[in-house]
Amino acid sequence: MTPSAASSGPGAPGLDIPAVTVTPGDIATTSLTVRNDSDIVEAYDLKVVGDCAAWTTVEPERVSLYPGTSETVTLRLAPPRSPEIRAGEMPLGVRVLPNEHPESVKVLETTVHVGEFHELKTELAPRRRRGWLRGRYLLAVRNQGNTPVQVRFAPGQAGEELGFTFAPAEPKLEPGESTEVRLRVRTAKPVWFGNPVVRPFTVDTRESGEQEETAEARWDEPVVRPPLDAEFVQMPIFPKWLLAVLAALLALLLAWFALVRPAVRSAAKEAATKAVQPRTTPPGDQAGGESPGTGTNNQPGGGQESGAATGSGAGGGSSAEGGTATGAGQQSSATIDLKTGTGQTKTGTYKVPENSIFGVTDIVVANFQGDEGVMTITFGDRKITTIALETFRNQDYHWVTPIKIPENDTVTINVTCAKPGTPATGQQAQECHEVLNVSGSLSRTTE
Repeated sequence: MTPSAASSGPGAPGLDIPAVTVTPGDIATTSLTVRNDSDIVEAYDLKVVGDCAAWTTVEPERVSLYPGTSETVTLRLAPPRSPEIRAGEMPLGVRVLPNEHPESVKVLETTVHVGEFHELKTELAPRRRRGWLRGRYLLAVRNQGNTPVQVRFAPGQAGEELGFTFAPAEPKLEPGESTEVRLRVRTAKPVWFGNPVVRPFTVDTRESGEQEETAEARWDEPVVRPPLDAEFVQMPIFPKWLLAVLAALLALLLAWFALVRPAVRSAAKEAATKAVQPRTTPPGDQAGGESPGTGTNNQPGGGQESGAATGSGAGGGSSAEGGTATGAGQQSSATIDLKTGTGQTKTGTYKVPENSIFGVTDIVVANFQGDEGVMTITFGDRKITTIALETFRNQDYHWVTPIKIPENDTVTINVTCAKPGTPATGQQAQECHEVLNVSGSLSRTTE
């Protein structure tokens, strides 16, 4: 394009730049004519200014003209195919600086019409998911075009076994904006036994609304984008090896009832029959049985010695009953659950019952929220330990020799809450929460 020249004052060029249209990724050119209307030889420096300067060049950048002569320069516009180059009108300026008369500098402006282009980039992760009835995927979508678009998703499969849910269903994206869409794939019929079933499917991302119609009307852009391939592997509810195990168990059960159980019952019956059969007493044994009676009657001293032994045994039993006995200890445990507000100090206790002694061998302290503060553990008047809450989540202590706590004394925890922590739910708790479990032997004392 060679526009007509416009006159200006002494030393200033005559310039005229027509409007130009360019699409990102393409190259467009325009030209302007510089004429020297002064009466001296003049050199002009040309420089592109404005929003288009990054991707616009002027050739040549410097011209020298005799009085009354002119020269045509070329403006080359090569915007990159990037979302940063928004569609619409952009100003373009060329600054012309005369070397001899710099006060006559001029900036000539025109309008650049930047055309639209549409480009979507999608990624699906993972491409393969296993599950019984449903699988979850993450679809990343980025608008790499230079105009806002609203996208929709079209799943495809060979059959109708799968159902698809997208959240959000039709996101709107500005140029250069990205979003993540949650995709849930589900099937209504479970696979009870057998091998895993592979169900392939595709996800196609398209523009919806006016943007899609515009894209379809353009012959120089590929409308059909390759869909994303993925698979859902439906696992059986019961694995294949379970059938073999059940068959083996059934065979063992049948073998028990058919072979082993009758043999066991027969052996048990024979043993019981032998146990109840009367024994035959030999003649010698009957005579020998009468000898102790005769011997006892003939030897009274022997009877007195037996009576003395029995009396001695009875006397020992009476002495044991008259003394003091201590009951055998039984394993016992107690839990102290304590909640403390921020900046507060609270105490939790466990009291040893009357007529009892608690021999502590183990304690477990739980700070499952990750609270911050201080905890002190005391057995009666004896301080066991003081620990900072932020240094642990679970802590345990053990003693080979039990620490004995008498009746009516207490196991005490004293907690000062500096800052509640964050439990597994991901939301910060409103107050500190600690749990102490103490275990050992609880013995009863009686007189």
